Amino acid sequence: MPSLKDLKNRITSVKSTQKITSAMKMVAAAKLRRAQEQAEAGRPYSERMEQMLARLSGAMSAASEGPKLLTGTGSDQVQLLVPVTSDRGLCGGFNASVLRETRRRIRQLQADGKTVKLFVIGRKGRDILRREFADLIVDSVTDIGRKAVSFPEANDIAGRILAMFDTDTFDVATVIYNRFQSAITQVVTPQQLVPVPLPEADAATTTEGGPAAVYEFEPSEEQIIADLLPRNVAVQIYRALMESAASEQGARMTAMDNATRNAGDMIKKLTLEYNRTRQAVITKELIEIISGAEAV
Repeated sequence: MPSLKDLKNRITSVKSTQKITSAMKMVAAAKLRRAQEQAEAGRPYSERMEQMLARLSGAMSAASEGPKLLTGTGSDQVQLLVPVTSDRGLCGGFNASVLRETRRRIRQLQADGKTVKLFVIGRKGRDILRREFADLIVDSVTDIGRKAVSFPEANDIAGRILAMFDTDTFDVATVIYNRFQSAITQVVTPQQLVPVPLPEADAATTTEGGPAAVYEFEPSEEQIIADLLPRNVAVQIYRALMESAASEQGARMTAMDNATRNAGDMIKKLTLEYNRTRQAVITKELIEIISGAEAV
């Protein structure tokens, strides 16, 4: 049985931990609001970008071959996976869910005879995947969105990916990230980046009232789409980073809330044990005093 001093020290230690987890929860809640607003504001832009590309690709002449980013290399043998994780822990299953999906895809692609390469975003994902798939990692970035996710960071990542694509390092690139749904729910979402996937032609070329208007493009559709495709990759990565940042803060807030509750339960349990032990010590001392008095 632990002594009263040991129990008192444990209670003090758990109370200190509870203060830390409660403070982290409040900080995550404050950051979550800003990250959520940023993620929700970026969704319409990325969706409109996809629709614009679909409209332009539909307007291109049949004789045009199209940019490499749109048509691909003609093969899907080499797959580049881009998991988006965090640099810090204490966020529940946020990183584990992305890494679980990444491992599943790696094993599935390898079983199909494909070559897999990894471009890891986030220190946690890099450190964990390095233990099992160190030979597959071709690049990694950390310290993304330390204060807030910015487009130049996403543009830099897109530039690295496009540089590898230009040198035929891979055929297909897919980003894997947590899409923010609520503070307690994040959905693991794989999204193909290269070659750029386009929505269905019907959804992109029609409007609510019927067929879409016919547009004349200046310069040509080929020139416009060649300029927009690299920008679209950066926009989609930017969206993934913003969704991931909001999901991380939501997961951290939930995890710290659960930790604070668990610390409170532990304090109650230890306090009850402390009181019982203290009562037992007092009872034992009284018995010894009474026994000594009777012996005299």
